[in-house]
Amino acid sequence: MAPAPATASAELAVAATMLLTRAAAASPAYLSPQWKRGGGEGGSCDGCRKVVRRRAAAAKVWALPPRRVEAVAIGSAAPTEKDEMAAAGGGVEDLYGEDRATEELPVTPWAFSVASGYTLLRDPHHNKDMAFTEKERDALYLRGLLPPAVVSQDLQIEMIMHNLRQYQVPLQRYVAMMDLQERNQRLFYKLLIDNVEELLPVVYTPTVGEACQKYGSIFRHPQGLYVTLRDKGKVLEVLRNWPERNIQVICVTDGERILGLGDLGCQGMGIPVGKLSLYTALGGVRPSACLPVTIDVGTNNEQLLNDEYYIGIRQRRATGEEYDELIEEFMNAVKQIYGEKVLIQFEDFANHNAFDLLTKYSKSHLVFNDDIQGTASVVLAGILSALKMVGGTLAEQTYLFLGAGEAGTGIAELIALEMSKQTKAPIEECRKKVWLVDSKGLIVDSRKDSLQSFKKPWAHEHEPVSNLFDAVQSIKPTVLIGTSGVGRTFTKEVVEAMASFNERPIIFSLSNPTSHSECTAEEAYNWTQGRAIFASGSPFAPVEYNGKLNVPGQANNAYIFPGFGLGVVISGAIRVHEDMLLAASEALAEQATQENYDKGSIFPPFTNIRKISARIAAAVAAKAYELGLATRLPPPRDLVKYAESCMYTPVYRNYR
Repeated sequence: MAPAPATASAELAVAATMLLTRAAAASPAYLSPQWKRGGGEGGSCDGCRKVVRRRAAAAKVWALPPRRVEAVAIGSAAPTEKDEMAAAGGGVEDLYGEDRATEELPVTPWAFSVASGYTLLRDPHHNKDMAFTEKERDALYLRGLLPPAVVSQDLQIEMIMHNLRQYQVPLQRYVAMMDLQERNQRLFYKLLIDNVEELLPVVYTPTVGEACQKYGSIFRHPQGLYVTLRDKGKVLEVLRNWPERNIQVICVTDGERILGLGDLGCQGMGIPVGKLSLYTALGGVRPSACLPVTIDVGTNNEQLLNDEYYIGIRQRRATGEEYDELIEEFMNAVKQIYGEKVLIQFEDFANHNAFDLLTKYSKSHLVFNDDIQGTASVVLAGILSALKMVGGTLAEQTYLFLGAGEAGTGIAELIALEMSKQTKAPIEECRKKVWLVDSKGLIVDSRKDSLQSFKKPWAHEHEPVSNLFDAVQSIKPTVLIGTSGVGRTFTKEVVEAMASFNERPIIFSLSNPTSHSECTAEEAYNWTQGRAIFASGSPFAPVEYNGKLNVPGQANNAYIFPGFGLGVVISGAIRVHEDMLLAASEALAEQATQENYDKGSIFPPFTNIRKISARIAAAVAAKAYELGLATRLPPPRDLVKYAESCMYTPVYRNYR
């Protein structure tokens, strides 16, 4: 199409600009990260605005009437049987060229006509910053908009890591990483994957806890969807405002119990954003298929309610029927828009809601609670791995927990389930090997009438015990697990008592962030003369004792939930079954090697996390097929290779 004549009047130019603006506002295609230059290779897509412009000149503009328009795949190949098996949602749905199977295919980054590539540089899906080649700079109208040097993605990573290491404050690194994610998505994920052990504590625990506490003051770009009490009756419309349609994983929180930090209200959004970043970086789930959600029902945190920088609703937290109705509307809206195969991960809900929501919606939705089920799965894997070092079976151990909330009872239940599976004994009998201590002491039968429902299965016959030390002395556990959220509760006398009747005491100090850990790695090794098998929720540095370097394991949920989510996606599972969690635990435990054990670590290194996630995904998918819960048929012959082919790869694509 020829450009408009240069002699056109200024009035017509203004009118054209106004029409262009209205056309852009009328369609979500303007917000879509898929671009294609009108008149270029492949031509314009049907239904798109046909706009041709020239600097300081008028042009004819055809605008569509205002209406909601679904995103259109641009530059995708026609679907074939091979394409259907190439990606987690089928190759034809790989709109941005995100999967490993489509890594070599060129893509076209334009979806509407432009006069400059300036817009492309502000599209995080396709921006490559200074990595655009000379040819791409000419073809995509970028000439002059970038410095003349062409920089490789690897050099970009080197430069960013150099800059990040200059920051002395972890929160500064977090803010820099979030800014990068909003500017250049592929570079963000490549950076995180290549430097996972160094950057995982930056984008997630422990730094994400501080980020949530200060989220209002560091807020820059909206990174997820906010559903509030004000949206009651129109949650469906709120979800439709999200630009992506092929959503496969949603992480949702109401912000009431953020890590061990309590009620942070709307500022809990940092948790879903961080979790989904790990779904992509560690598990290979496409970033375009991930949706972070915060349900804002208010907060009971007086400090936040009085904080001028607080970004949420300023009211006390809604409860009861008002709360339940909003959650119900949200769950139904998700299913209506995205179907029943979207995985909904409940994250950091308070105990009184977490168990009820999981119980209620597990029958009708594909739901998963990482605090209850993900933590349980990774800890069970750690125990299975530890037993390879100390010998014996699950049923031969005695377990004592400090903390009887979501994490504690979830871990206890999964241990009992695996024990029942191994011994064929009734689960009620297996539960008798597991003891829990809460804020009132050992959970025993005489307290049953006053216990919350999720604690009652763990009330065994025993005289009352008021504190942890006395419980350790009485129960004589071989495995001590902390999920209390209270720091330094594994005191020297408690740990020394464990060491007095166990040659290799297994001690897991799981509470986050680091300041809330029940004990440090150094304390555990020193107080047991280096004999402890130790794991923690937050990372600790290696500890040298008597000339031997002990590498503490990190029982980080990030080992489990990214691979678990990928397995659910690639199998098209419609429900989560407890056997799928057991399969994930067993798959993780199998990947710890003798080299890890020799260093005292019960988990494989995070540097191999993508391979670990692929194997976990394959195990979860295999179990889903076995249970008849998978819908993506026929099942692939090699699930590990299939999982790897479906994983998102952040290497830059070549642009036409």
